[in-house]
Amino acid sequence: PYTLRIVSDILESNGSSSMATVCGGTLALLDAGVPIKEPVAGIAMGLIKEGERVMVLSDILGLEDHLGDMDFKVTGTKNGVTALQMDIKIGGITADLMRQALNQAREGRLHILDRMAATLSAPRTKLSAFAPRIFTMKIKQDKIRDVIGPGGKMIRSIIAETGVKINVEDTGDVSIAAVDEESAQKAKDMISRLTEEVEVGKVYLGTVRKIMDFGAFVEILPGTDGLVHISQLAHHRVKAVSDEVAEGDQIMVKVLEVDKQGKIRLSRKEAMPAPTAPAAG
Repeated sequence: PYTLRIVSDILESNGSSSMATVCGGTLALLDAGVPIKEPVAGIAMGLIKEGERVMVLSDILGLEDHLGDMDFKVTGTKNGVTALQMDIKIGGITADLMRQALNQAREGRLHILDRMAATLSAPRTKLSAFAPRIFTMKIKQDKIRDVIGPGGKMIRSIIAETGVKINVEDTGDVSIAAVDEESAQKAKDMISRLTEEVEVGKVYLGTVRKIMDFGAFVEILPGTDGLVHISQLAHHRVKAVSDEVAEGDQIMVKVLEVDKQGKIRLSRKEAMPAPTAPAAG
């Protein structure tokens, strides 16, 4: 999901700034952990021609570019050429001169690649700490409204708490862009909690939201409550719900049933260790 842009700021130059950009750009990509196939280097070739006297120059300086007859840029990997560009001030060059220029360019390119490899020969296995992270996840389409929330309230709260950018498609595809892995994972966990479906038989850490005479309503997932009947609060007989729990308490509960209307029946005692029998005698 990444779009990559390399910015090369040339502060001073007495040679080919574009070929320096190719070499520096390759090292930047490797340092960022971008999985490029092969490192690329470039070199600018020149030509001085006076009558029958000809000289092909490698890695020309600014003066040689200005006074010379050719600026021939060649980029490539150790396996071959990837791009060519030529400016020429004379009527043309022969095939032999082109062959000579390409051969010299190859020697120079391989030399530069060797020097680059001494610094960094392959992409770093870990993405740069300064590279933005983009995570993708899939949610059910009927859960999109839970992630967005009324008027976008829920998704805005996730963004505000984590500092990420979130895009939710109608298909249920969610992309999370973050400056670091920790904040992206936090946002991902929050979305997973919002879209998680209740599993019968699973034990959850829930928060008591409301106490009634007949039991307590416990939130086990964001926006998802279930009822713990008074008979399911403890292994012993409970006279009053408030004797066992209070609003705001966090308790372990087990999902006993989800009926056709989506009502959830919970048990606290099923999530508690069984009482030990009193010692005989």
